[in-house]
Amino acid sequence: MNMSRAGKLSVAVTALLALAGGFVGVSAATASQSNSNVQPQTAVTGETYVIGTDTTFAPFEYRKDGELTGIDMDLIRDIAANQGFTVEIKSLGFDAALQALQSNQVDGVIAGMSITDERKLVFDFSDPYFDSGVQMAVADTNTEITGYTDLAGETVVAKRGSEGETFANSIKEEYGFTVKALADSATMYDDVKAGNSAAVFDDYPVLAYGINQNNGLKSVTEKEQGSSYGFAVNKGQNPELLAAFNTGLAELKSNGDYQSILDKYLEQPAPVAASGFFGLLSDSLPALMKGLGLTLLATGLSILVALVLGVLFGFFKVSESRVLRGLASIYVSIFRGTPLLVQAFFFYFGLPQLTGQPIDVLTAGVLTLSLNAGAYMTEIVRGGIQSVDPGQTEAGRSLGLGYVTTMRRVVLPQAVKIMTPSFINQFVMTLKDTSLLAVIGFAELTYQGQQIYAANFRTGETLLIVAALYFIVINLLTMLSNKLDKRFNK
Repeated sequence: MNMSRAGKLSVAVTALLALAGGFVGVSAATASQSNSNVQPQTAVTGETYVIGTDTTFAPFEYRKDGELTGIDMDLIRDIAANQGFTVEIKSLGFDAALQALQSNQVDGVIAGMSITDERKLVFDFSDPYFDSGVQMAVADTNTEITGYTDLAGETVVAKRGSEGETFANSIKEEYGFTVKALADSATMYDDVKAGNSAAVFDDYPVLAYGINQNNGLKSVTEKEQGSSYGFAVNKGQNPELLAAFNTGLAELKSNGDYQSILDKYLEQPAPVAASGFFGLLSDSLPALMKGLGLTLLATGLSILVALVLGVLFGFFKVSESRVLRGLASIYVSIFRGTPLLVQAFFFYFGLPQLTGQPIDVLTAGVLTLSLNAGAYMTEIVRGGIQSVDPGQTEAGRSLGLGYVTTMRRVVLPQAVKIMTPSFINQFVMTLKDTSLLAVIGFAELTYQGQQIYAANFRTGETLLIVAALYFIVINLLTMLSNKLDKRFNK
């Protein structure tokens, strides 16, 4: 049958439309399939979060070859990679990490932290990522204590705020022992080995890891049921981070990565043979030298600021103005009348809570040391000026010199000679005071030493090396200062 021209055109158009429709459908399906392979964007994608953690809780967090590692570290890093955000880890210590979280210095804490009803009042927790338990251990040479019934009249030790402390306190009345709390596992183990405590209660994986690393203890009880560990954020804050942690944790469990992490750290490793002293020195020196560099940096910056403050407030102290003398007296009274450790906690944890602005640990450390040392230097300057014979000032004024000129040309040159030995002494004191900044996570020399013996449990030898480094540096700086004193104060 013949078809008209119009009919043929109509058929052609219909065929073209059908072909186009099929092409569009295929393209749409292809695009849909392609989009299904794209990782979905989340509220945390591209964000960076600061995470606080403990310093000495192997195998959950500890340093190996200078790098922070462990179950908690692998988990948070893998979850971050899975969910598209990045983390900056701050190794602070358990108590300091919780304070840093409450002062918004960090966004979250992962530190083998037991989920308890009391903590839930302050923090929001993730889904549990590890079910813990508690064991008791004694020195490996102790043959008298084999269980709880042998603890009558004894003192035991546990980590402050831990599940071990909670469990020990729950049975102390029944078995007649007392409980004392210390800050970290390595210190607790040393306390038991030294005979100051009869036994230690600690989380079983931490205790088992330490025993395998030759920490000098042995477990004498079965594992007691404990709480679960969770990742924590401040109450009502960072819900998207908490949700991302839960999602990432579920995915790690489903794909087997979670179990691989546990197996990596909890499977029974071969016992570690202890190296000699010089082997320990060789292994530790890179980290210790890094800590020494930060110690000298903090000391140098603090001394410069303290010197300016000391001279300024020292002149205020001898000023004829009652207002200036009053300001100087208040400053000196505050910073000489409160412990340096309290000042460090205030500047790093307290001040951010009051101002809403976080402060990095170096700034907090320099503020603490410089303001504290400046108060002592103020008194050094005041004492040096007032020790110059008043007749010197009168002689300058009688020659027509003004007060400022008299001080600059007559009094100060004599006062500086008197003040220099005290300045050198304050310089040394400030260098040694940097060790206290370890409590706020400043990675100076003492902090690095703590990191080392927390992993190898060789506390005495490590502290001996740290003390030797302090001794060498302080004596070299003292000799240099004395030479400069002789040259400029002949």
